[in-house]
Amino acid sequence: MAQLPGVRRQFVQAAMIAPFLEREEERELAIRWRDNKDQRALDQIAGSHMRLVIALASRFRHYGLPIADIIQEGHVGLLEAAARFDPNRDVRFSTYATWWIRASIQDYILRNWSIVRGGTSSTQKALFFNLRRLRAQLSRSGPDTQARLFDEIGKAVGASPRDVEMMNARFSGPDISLNGPISGDDPSDSAERVDFLVDDNPLPDETVGADIDTQRRNLMLNEALSHLSERELRIVRERRLRDEATTLESLGAELGISKERVRQIETRALEKLRKAIDPAYA
Repeated sequence: MAQLPGVRRQFVQAAMIAPFLEREEERELAIRWRDNKDQRALDQIAGSHMRLVIALASRFRHYGLPIADIIQEGHVGLLEAAARFDPNRDVRFSTYATWWIRASIQDYILRNWSIVRGGTSSTQKALFFNLRRLRAQLSRSGPDTQARLFDEIGKAVGASPRDVEMMNARFSGPDISLNGPISGDDPSDSAERVDFLVDDNPLPDETVGADIDTQRRNLMLNEALSHLSERELRIVRERRLRDEATTLESLGAELGISKERVRQIETRALEKLRKAIDPAYA
């Protein structure tokens, strides 16, 4: 195996010359670790499988992270596999450990590839680690539009085209700080990107003022409604305070009066409300 950048040569050499374990020897060491917590047995199992860690880590070297750190995370997964391995099951440790090593490496990459955390669901992880490969394969298959490409990739990994589009945008460029200068040699003389972000929401003082006005209007309305009779209050609520107003005919049928009488009571109740809310109206 070619030397991996950033990893000390002696470490790689030691991993490459570590002897393979026979099935029975592997099982005996696993039993010693499981039953007696024999640290030497665990070290021997881990040492004989470090070449597996390095081989798996090398597949993730294109994510811009130090390969030494990726190998270290893979070693964490290897130790986790050793702690959970059941020697009584008819499976070799390398087969069992591969999943744990890969999972540990992938979690590390997702945590550190960008300062913006991505999704951690199984679908998002599959999309993250397969997008580049699938995108290259599909782009070679024909001159499809980008939307068609996103749809095909989404079907391949079980994600929506929108999720594929967002993940593709994240791969398109590095993280950019909003506090970074836009232009100029002297950062102190240059505007920052955050200065050009537009927030369409109201200003804080406007929000507080609107809340206070709403509370005052609610108090005034409740006070005015208290001047109405029970029937007037019911008609006003049904006709004026609901999202869908009740018809005059329906209210008249419920109250046992004509729709014209309902209209008259409604008009009188509204007059009372206007006088109660605005004394100058009287």
